[in-house]
Amino acid sequence: MSILMNPYLGFSGEARDALAFYAGIFGGEPTMMTFAQGGMPHKPGQEDLIMHGQLDTPDGMTLMVSDGSRTPGQSQDGYSISLSGDDDAKLSGFWEGLSAGGEVMQPLVPAPWGDKFGMLRDRFGTNWMVNIAGQMQ
Repeated sequence: MSILMNPYLGFSGEARDALAFYAGIFGGEPTMMTFAQGGMPHKPGQEDLIMHGQLDTPDGMTLMVSDGSRTPGQSQDGYSISLSGDDDAKLSGFWEGLSAGGEVMQPLVPAPWGDKFGMLRDRFGTNWMVNIAGQMQ
């Protein structure tokens, strides 16, 4: 078996909405298990929160989410998820979807190293970097 490293994002009651948002951008069908379904200990009122959610995309990306690990509205500071490649149309589409309702910190524009690059924080507080290879001549 090969070894995989996947982003695992923590939310506080927003995991279901966030996973649906990401599925709308990246494709794929999310799977989710609530705390009640998973049989894990939880506080009263958290039965329907997401214990584990996963999105496997048609492009081979995997994104995992869970509720209960941060304060609502708090940003996911300290890291970014990076999307990179040479498919300008696809990556630009991901950029547009992720930036909807979010905050662009660095517009997706030609960078000094010859690629197109941008940074944003999506509406759920997740930081993203997008790098599209070979955009400058």
